[in-house]
Amino acid sequence: MTSLRGILGSLGLAPRPVLHVASDVGEGPAVVLVHGIASSSVTFQNLVPLLEKDHRVISIDILGHGGSPAPARAEYTIEEHVRWLQRTVRSLHIRGPITIVGHSLGALIVSRYARVSPHDLEKVVLVSPPIYLHPDAIGDPVDRMAVGAYLRAYEYLRKHKEFTLKRAATIGRLLPIRNVFEITEANWRPFVLSLENCIESQTTVTDIAAIPAPVEIVYGALDQFIVPGSMKFIRNMRNVTVRRVDISDHIVRRRLAREVAAAIRGEQADAAAESPPQAPGRAAPSRAPVEAG
Repeated sequence: MTSLRGILGSLGLAPRPVLHVASDVGEGPAVVLVHGIASSSVTFQNLVPLLEKDHRVISIDILGHGGSPAPARAEYTIEEHVRWLQRTVRSLHIRGPITIVGHSLGALIVSRYARVSPHDLEKVVLVSPPIYLHPDAIGDPVDRMAVGAYLRAYEYLRKHKEFTLKRAATIGRLLPIRNVFEITEANWRPFVLSLENCIESQTTVTDIAAIPAPVEIVYGALDQFIVPGSMKFIRNMRNVTVRRVDISDHIVRRRLAREVAAAIRGEQADAAAESPPQAPGRAAPSRAPVEAG
């Protein structure tokens, strides 16, 4: 007997597949969490407990990662990642505006998502975003050299599979969150294509500039994937506030998680906020004193 799904599929009416929702907890304003490359929603294990008491917190695995589908024909472009995320968010029937949070590659996906789907967005929070301008567009020779070095390193990782798998296994064992960084045979194709098509080839600066909602960027002072020149450029945008967190790296450890939670709530926590320069004659807004955590 032909199944109903089969009949609907033949008519082009079958439900479209969606990403894996790793967790959906709490009640209140919705916060959607999108992790990065070679990872899964375990990325946010230190953040979810800080939010679930007064927010609906939804953690989604990106395409080809965690429990999400890995279609054989997927090219893992930024457009494809965003289409799957759009479809998944729609399927959740969220009421009211949402805050969307992306970490690492997830920050790049979220930036494009917020640009093309700005409706019902309360705020955009980008955590540890690997933003790289094209080297030809960078005036400072030091920053241009740094970006070029990152891009060459990423290309090397893509082209040397055995080295990358072994190196990733070693690094993964040393990290404080289990399975937060995994490159294996199973996710090799999603990893290399997402790296090439989303991180190495990106238009994130343009995407952020076009987002109508407020954008908060939170990154660790010790983050090895942040190019200082990129942050200098981004923080001059009118819609962006940048928070730099001391003694924090690329991983969402507890200290960084506290600052991300504060950014979501519009509070000041541990970080020094770096807002765009004030226009002449306008006083900068006062900030409450912060206590180091």
